[in-house]
Amino acid sequence: MKDYQKLIISVLIPLAVGFVGSFFTSDAIGNWYAGLEKPSFNPPSWLFAPAWTILYILIGISFYIVWKEGLEDLKNKNIVIGVYSVQLFLNLLWSILFFGLRNPLWALIEIIVLWFVILLNIVVFYRVRKEAGILLVPYLLWVSFASILNYYIFILN
Repeated sequence: MKDYQKLIISVLIPLAVGFVGSFFTSDAIGNWYAGLEKPSFNPPSWLFAPAWTILYILIGISFYIVWKEGLEDLKNKNIVIGVYSVQLFLNLLWSILFFGLRNPLWALIEIIVLWFVILLNIVVFYRVRKEAGILLVPYLLWVSFASILNYYIFILN
């Protein structure tokens, strides 16, 4: 497969996860989320979509680097793909728990697990290629911030 095809597939996968997650988010933003007490440092709602789009693209490029490096030849290929897949699933699950089920407590518990899986993903990708791991650091930082927001929203409501 040509490299540009791998790049497109790699970027489309996390964007698709985000797109699916938006089905749970979009309805809740205007009514349920708007009515919640939020901390003073809560960013405006319009910021989340572009931030997540950039992060999903970085996640995809990170996977592309690993794939291009020779994913098929890695002895720990199943671990690399498994950790990556689990973090994408957990990313989607958070949207379902927080916005779909409107349950900040379960979302808070889940986002803590997500944070550790992202950290593991960084380590696993870094071992394959340093740049792939580094590209996931903004994702970890954003999820760290989202975890704090989730905590405060749970406490305030």
